Amino acid sequence: MADTTETKVEGLVDDAKGKLKDGFGGLTGDAKLQAEGKFDQLSGMAQQEFADLYDEGETKLEAATAFVQDRPLISLVIATVVGMIVGGLLFGRKSD
Repeated sequence: MADTTETKVEGLVDDAKGKLKDGFGGLTGDAKLQAEGKFDQLSGMAQQEFADLYDEGETKLEAATAFVQDRPLISLVIATVVGMIVGGLLFGRKSD
């Protein structure tokens, strides 16, 4: 399992840095600095959101793995049915 704490912290730092740049740019009238600040804020929020989504995905993967380990026969039946459905959708029925 990957540790996403570092990514979240980097996102928080980028967000805070962006807010400072945005505020300072607003005070001094520097539009370029304000734009950089807004970009840093957006980047920081994106990093945090990515880390949250990654954690959520890992949790769901762990739950699926536990299900397969706990119920291997049911998992095999489910995989077979899904495979037949996908095969039927992709290749269709052959008419003689």
